[in-house]
Amino acid sequence: MSGEWKGKWALVTGASAGIGKALAEELAKGGTNLILTARRRERLEALAADLSSGQGIRAEVFVADLAEPAAPAAIFEFTGRKGIDVDLLVNNAGFGQYGEFHEVRPERLLQMVQVNCTAVLELTRLFLPGMIWRRSGDVLIVASTAAFQAVPYISTYAATKAFDLLLAEGLAEEMRPYGVRVCALCPGSTTSEFHELAAHPPDTKGPQQSAETVARNGLNALAAGKSYVISGLGNYLGAHGERLVPRRLVTRIAAKMFRPARS
Repeated sequence: MSGEWKGKWALVTGASAGIGKALAEELAKGGTNLILTARRRERLEALAADLSSGQGIRAEVFVADLAEPAAPAAIFEFTGRKGIDVDLLVNNAGFGQYGEFHEVRPERLLQMVQVNCTAVLELTRLFLPGMIWRRSGDVLIVASTAAFQAVPYISTYAATKAFDLLLAEGLAEEMRPYGVRVCALCPGSTTSEFHELAAHPPDTKGPQQSAETVARNGLNALAAGKSYVISGLGNYLGAHGERLVPRRLVTRIAAKMFRPARS
């Protein structure tokens, strides 16, 4: 369903790798023009050049670190200077950090909240009024299966993704009268740099989906008007099966799975 946005403009945050890159590639295949933003200029420019030449689309690059509070406004101003109406906002940028809460640097935790929650909120608030005025537009927010439960040792990450999921579900209903669709994409473990950057032990990864599969599932769900989608049947059954078990027991099981090894 990536052809849903043919000839339109999509803004993808965190587009330099992983799910963000896969989303950009899938959209480009469907003829969507792209604004690609992330921290790493070289990767963004290489991706923009590859997609514009290979798929015949227009691709703009804006380097931004969403851990900086001024970044969302700077991205919005960039699209204004370019005279671009963003038809699809993809809030993909995000990161996690594995470890015991009291041992993770406080600034790392606060940056996680800034990127995973505050920047998502601000970008959505900046771009939604234009979509409402045009009576069309779409917002895809990348959450996680971690949004459905507390996950010890990645507690802050899971909490930020619960925020993303509930924000998307609430906005999906608010925006429906204006012809604007909002969807939360909830992947499980995915082949990307995420686990390495978050310092996850290898045995906590579990079965992984490809970033390309996750991207297609998210875009298809958004085009179908769903307010959220869990990518993968196993992930879906796991996320909803937890409702049959006391919450504290679910958290204890997750703690055993994620607890750091003691030397």
